[in-house]
Amino acid sequence: MNKIVQHSFILIASLCFFMAQAQTKISVNNLQCEMLTNPEGIDVVQPRLSWLITTSSSNVQQTRYQILVSSTKEKLNANQADLWDSGKVSSHQSINVHYQGEKLKSKKEAFWKVKVWTNKGELDWSETAHWSMGILTYAEWKSTRWIGYDYPFESDSVAMYARLSARYFRKEFELTKTIKQAKVYLMGLGLYELYINGDKIGNQVLAPVPTDYTKNVKYNVFDVTSHLKQGNNAVGTILGNGRYFAMRQDYKLYKIKTFGFPKMAMKLEVEYTDGTKEVLTTDDTWKLTGNGPIITNNEYDGEEYDARKEMPNWNKVGYEDSKWIPATYVQEPGGFFEAQMTPNMQIMEEVNPVSVKKTKAGTYILDMGQNMVGWLQIRVKGKSGDKITMKFAESLQDDGTMYIANLRDAKTTDIYTLKGDKEEIWEPRFVFHGFRFVEISGWQGTPTLADFKGKVVYDNLKTTGTFECSNPTMNQIFKNAYWGIRGNYKGMPIDCPQRNERQPWLGDRTTGAYGESFLFDNQTLYAKWLDDIKNAQTQDGGIPDVAPAFWRYYGDNVTWPGTYITVADMLYGQFADVEVIKKHYPSMKKWMVYMEENYLQNDLIGKDKYGDWCVPPESLELIFAKDPALKTDGELISSAFYYYLLQKMKNFAELIDANENDILYYNTLSTKIKTAFNAKFFDKEKNKYSNNTVTANVLPLAFDLIPAEAKKSVFQNMVHEIEVTHKGHISTGVIGTQFLMRTLSAFGRSDLALQLASNKTYPSWGYMAENGATTIWELWNGNTADPKMNSQNHVMLLGDLMIWYYENMAGIKSNPETPGFKQIIMKPDFNAGLTYVNASYESVHGLIKSHWKKSKKGLEWNITIPANSSALVYLPTNNPKDIVVNGKKLETTGIAFNNQENQQVLILPSGVYTVKL
Repeated sequence: MNKIVQHSFILIASLCFFMAQAQTKISVNNLQCEMLTNPEGIDVVQPRLSWLITTSSSNVQQTRYQILVSSTKEKLNANQADLWDSGKVSSHQSINVHYQGEKLKSKKEAFWKVKVWTNKGELDWSETAHWSMGILTYAEWKSTRWIGYDYPFESDSVAMYARLSARYFRKEFELTKTIKQAKVYLMGLGLYELYINGDKIGNQVLAPVPTDYTKNVKYNVFDVTSHLKQGNNAVGTILGNGRYFAMRQDYKLYKIKTFGFPKMAMKLEVEYTDGTKEVLTTDDTWKLTGNGPIITNNEYDGEEYDARKEMPNWNKVGYEDSKWIPATYVQEPGGFFEAQMTPNMQIMEEVNPVSVKKTKAGTYILDMGQNMVGWLQIRVKGKSGDKITMKFAESLQDDGTMYIANLRDAKTTDIYTLKGDKEEIWEPRFVFHGFRFVEISGWQGTPTLADFKGKVVYDNLKTTGTFECSNPTMNQIFKNAYWGIRGNYKGMPIDCPQRNERQPWLGDRTTGAYGESFLFDNQTLYAKWLDDIKNAQTQDGGIPDVAPAFWRYYGDNVTWPGTYITVADMLYGQFADVEVIKKHYPSMKKWMVYMEENYLQNDLIGKDKYGDWCVPPESLELIFAKDPALKTDGELISSAFYYYLLQKMKNFAELIDANENDILYYNTLSTKIKTAFNAKFFDKEKNKYSNNTVTANVLPLAFDLIPAEAKKSVFQNMVHEIEVTHKGHISTGVIGTQFLMRTLSAFGRSDLALQLASNKTYPSWGYMAENGATTIWELWNGNTADPKMNSQNHVMLLGDLMIWYYENMAGIKSNPETPGFKQIIMKPDFNAGLTYVNASYESVHGLIKSHWKKSKKGLEWNITIPANSSALVYLPTNNPKDIVVNGKKLETTGIAFNNQENQQVLILPSGVYTVKL
C-alpha cells in the first residue's frame, strides 16, 4: 500500500451547465459556459458565456447585462467579483459573451451569475452557475506517466482478425486526512471504465471520444470526492481497444491506421480540509492483468465475456492481486493532451423487443422493432459454461434467417459464458452494434421478451427538434432520419454503425450536418470534428475524405474535403459561432489554394473522385448506375462546388476582417470559374447543363452560376427531367440531393419536392419507409442492391431534406444576417400539399414553435418566438385586412408589416401568437 505524495496543485474542474429550478414571470436561466452541457474541466482560456431569458410575456428584449465571476461561491453570493465584473453593458447579446476577466489558470474554478435588463424592466440576479478549468499545459502532466503492457497476453491474437482481451489495472492507496475535494484526470485509450472503491465513476460509455491519437488525446475529468474516504482506498480501470488498437491488424497497413496496445495516464488530486494536497499518478507500482472476464472486444466483431473468470472486488481494497503483473511504462501516444469539450456517449434510451421466434435450426430471432445502434442486455439462467451467442443484423432474408452479407467481414457477435446457478444479467462494455435483429443460440429453455433489453448508445446530445405533419409517410421519414442520425453519432459523425467501416466520411455530412442541427444540439460535436479535420490536413494543404484519418484516404477531390468549410458555415449560421471560422480560416484557405494550384486548369477543377455518388441505378440490383445518361460530369461537379466554396470563403473573410487580398482572390477566381463553367457546360439553345442530369442543372441553380436571364428556363428544363424523364422521382445522388429540395422550393415547386420525398415507389425516401426501413438506407435501392454496399443505416442520402422540413415546411429558419436565430425567417411553403405542420426547435436563443393548419375556414398558424429574438413572418395574402393576430385585426395591433411579392410580412417581437387568415 502506498501513501500519496504531497502535491501543491489545486484541484478544480466541475460542472458549468445550469438550469434554474424555478422561473418567475421573466427570468434568466440555462446559463452555459462554451455551450457545454456537462463539462468537468475546460481548457479554453477565454470561455464564452450564454443565457436564456424565459418569459410568458411578449416583446421582451434584453437591453443590458452584467456578469459577475468569482473564485468561490461565497464571494459570488456577496457580489465580490474577484475574477470579472463586466459592469453594465448596453447590449442585446445573450449568447457567446466572452469572459474578459483575470487570467484563468489550470484547475481553478469560477462561479458566475448574470443580471439582465430588458425593455420590460430589471431582472433579479440569476442563480449561480459554475465552470472550472482543466489542465492547460503539457508540463503539468509531467509527473503522470503512461502505463500499459505493449504485448499480447497468452489468449490474445494480433493477426488480421485481432482478438485482444480487456486490460484491468488497479492500485491501493491511503488518504490520511479529512477530504475536502478530489478530482480524477484520466486518459484511457482506446476506451476506459473507471472505478473507485468498487463504484463506477460517471455514466459515460465508450469514452473518451476518438481522435487521431498521434495528433491529440482527450482527457476526462471527474469529481470523485464522494467516492473516497479517509484511510485505505482502491482505484481500478478497465481498458478496451476502441480505435486505438485497430479492429484489423497486419491488414492493409497502407490504409488502416493503428496506434498500439491500450494504455492510460491518470492523476488523482486530493485537497484536504486543512488546505494540504496530495496526488496519485499512474506509475509502475500499479498492477495489471489481461486474464479478466472480457476475453476479447472489437468494434467490428463484438465482445466475448466469460463470467467464470470474474474477479469479485478486484476494484476494492484488500483484493488479492499477487498473480497480477506490474504495469510497465509505455510510450505516450504522441498527440497533445486536450480537455474533452464535447459530451461522451451514454445509454440514451432503452428499447423493448417486439418478438422472439424460434427458427428451424433451433436458434431464436429477436426483433427489436427498430433498427438501432447500441447493444443488447440479457437476463439468463443456466449451467456454468453455457454459452449464449448473439449475432446482430439489420434485416432478415426471405426464409427468416439473418441477412449478414452486407456486414462484409464484421462478425458482429457477442458471446456470454455463464458462471451458473443464479440469474445473470449482462451487457457488453466496449462495442456497439447496428441492428434490428439478433440471432440467439445456446439458450437453455425458451427465452421471453422480458429477458432482453436494447440499449441505445450515442453522444449525450440534447434532442432539439420535433416535427409532425399531415402526411404519414413524411412523418415516418422524419422518424427514420432521427434514428439514423443519432445512431451514427459516435464521438464523431460516422457513416454507418454495422459493417466493417464505421468511418467519419466527410462527404456524408457536407449538408447533412446542417439538417441534423435542427434535430440535435450538435454544436460541440461538429466543432470537435472540425479540429479532427484540421489535424488531418497535410503540410502542403491536402484534406482527407475521412477524418480522423483512421483510413488513409487523401483523394484530393472537392466535394468531400469541402465539408470542412460547409460545417464551419453551419456552426456560424445555426449557433452564431464565429470562433470556429476564426480558428479554421487559415487551414481552410490553405486547402482552397492547394486545390487551385494543383488542379485548376483552364479555370475549371477537373479533379473529381466520387461523382454524384449513389445516384439511383437503372436496375434494382446495381450499386452504381452504368447508364451514362444518369451520371454527371465530374468536372462540372467539382468546378461548381469549388465556386460555391469560394463564396463561403469570401463571406468568412469579410466576417473576420481578413486581408483584403483574400477577398480579391476569391472574387477574381470566382469570376474566372463562372465564365469558364458556362462556356463549357451551358447549352444556351436547350437551356441545360452538360448531359442534362438533374444534378448538372441543380448545382448551377443553387450556386447562382446561371446567367440571370436563363434561370427560369434552366429550372423548367430541370422540372421536365424530374416529371417526365424520371416520372416524378428523384434521380440525384449524394451531391445533387444536398441542394435539390430547397432549390425546388425556391423556384416555387415545393409541391414537386414533397412528391419526390413521399413517393412510395422507387426511388424515394418514402420508398424506403414503404419497404420497412426504420432508418435511412445507404442506397435508394438498399433492399435489393448487391450486399457489397447496402447499409441500412446511413444518412448521406438525406441531403438537404431535414433542412427543407424545418425551413420550408415548418418555416423555421435563421436569418443569415442575424445568425443563431436572433431573427427568425418564418416562411412555410403552405402550398406544398400538406394540410398541417407542427414543429419546434430549441435554438440557442430559446424555443421556437411553428404549428400551422389549413382548413376550409382558412389558415391558422400558432407561433412561438423566444425572448430577445424576433421574426419575419410571411403570410400568403396581399391584403393585410385578411389577417387576425391573437383575435385582433392586424391593423389594430400595432404590429409592423409590409407587402412583399404579394405576401404580407409581419415583424413580430418575441411572444406567443395565433395568426389567422
